[in-house]
Amino acid sequence: MQKDPEGARKAICSEVLALQALKHKNIIKIFEYGDNGEVFKPSSGRTVGNLVYMVLEYVQGGVLLFDLCQLVGSNGGFGEECGRFLFSQLLDAMEHMHSRNIAHRDIKLENVLVNTSDMTLKVADFGYATQGQCENLKSYRGTFTYMAPEIKEGRIYDGRKADLFSSAVVLFILVRGIFPFKEARKEEFFYNFLVQKNYEDYWTKVESTYLSAECRDLLQKLLSYDPTERPSIAEIRAHPWMQAGIDTSSQVQSHLVLVVKQA
Repeated sequence: MQKDPEGARKAICSEVLALQALKHKNIIKIFEYGDNGEVFKPSSGRTVGNLVYMVLEYVQGGVLLFDLCQLVGSNGGFGEECGRFLFSQLLDAMEHMHSRNIAHRDIKLENVLVNTSDMTLKVADFGYATQGQCENLKSYRGTFTYMAPEIKEGRIYDGRKADLFSSAVVLFILVRGIFPFKEARKEEFFYNFLVQKNYEDYWTKVESTYLSAECRDLLQKLLSYDPTERPSIAEIRAHPWMQAGIDTSSQVQSHLVLVVKQA
């Protein structure tokens, strides 16, 4: 990466600092970084120097969760059991981040890698992360379709609550295969049903009434317009829908590995 404007360099420094503070099996590891990298271009015979670089963990398979959804989950999603297995790992990663006062602020399918040999998730791309202060944030960060409403509206927000909202969008896609809405604005057709707590009509409109009542309940809570109504990670773990998969995770893991191999 060539020397960029100050904003880009700050994002890289933010990512390096965050990754150095995080040591978890579901978060990508950083081994080395610097600003003296060089790349040789065979076509021109030139060497480009002064490049910022990071050496990160190699993830076997190297598949983005987004690509995995396209590959095997595009026709109605992975379903609740597989979705719960994958979401549980994302939850583990967020718990570790938040316990170290780090909010990711750009959780999405495209920022999660999958080790296809055992279906281990690795959260990556901490360029928008904030470290040290997760509350009373003002910066407009995130990705359009995953962003919490408080960020979109320019309100002061808690980065950890925003992460929970984004993770719920990921969960919805995992179990259903589509986005829950175009964006989390009050005036958006689908999200407005959730804002008004008109849940029956919402699930009908998104053609997802077949999802279990427990799954729908958890998603409704996590996608709340009011961030204070979103459950904590401890409350999510204790939710009946999450508890239902405790005894079947190993079987689900084996099933997913087999499905990916056959895809």
